[in-house]
Amino acid sequence: MELHLTLNGVPTVGTIAPDTLLLDFFRGQGCLSVKRGCETSNCGLCTVLMDDVPVLSCSLLAARAEGRKVTTLEGLQEEAAAFVGFIADQGAEQCGFCNPGYVMNTIALLRENPNPTDEEIRQYLAGNLCRCSGYEGQLRGIRAYLDSRDQAAQD
Repeated sequence: MELHLTLNGVPTVGTIAPDTLLLDFFRGQGCLSVKRGCETSNCGLCTVLMDDVPVLSCSLLAARAEGRKVTTLEGLQEEAAAFVGFIADQGAEQCGFCNPGYVMNTIALLRENPNPTDEEIRQYLAGNLCRCSGYEGQLRGIRAYLDSRDQAAQD
């Protein structure tokens, strides 16, 4: 079957089997930031934005994206560049495997709530698994980014 969607701002057409997962379709399109981690929809590594809402592409059939706008980290490089350094500065990307999921969910969070509290950040990112850092580094990095953004606005 043919799948028509907008992938990272580009109209895209692909041929899929009825049981093709969205994650597999994206990887076939060269979107290697979309990763397979747990195979149980529990780690967040496969997060993409479908019509600007985070979804787990490992548990969604590609056919469900028909006619939709889907964005992977490849399509958000400029937006992500604003804060990923802050996460790295906190030592929160020890192995880096979980970063794409965290970045995608952080972008979605900040679009929805530009000034979240620490508790709101924790709640929004709760579906992301990080086996290296214990999550506090990501929180500190996001908080440092928000603080620097607020400071720049005051200057």
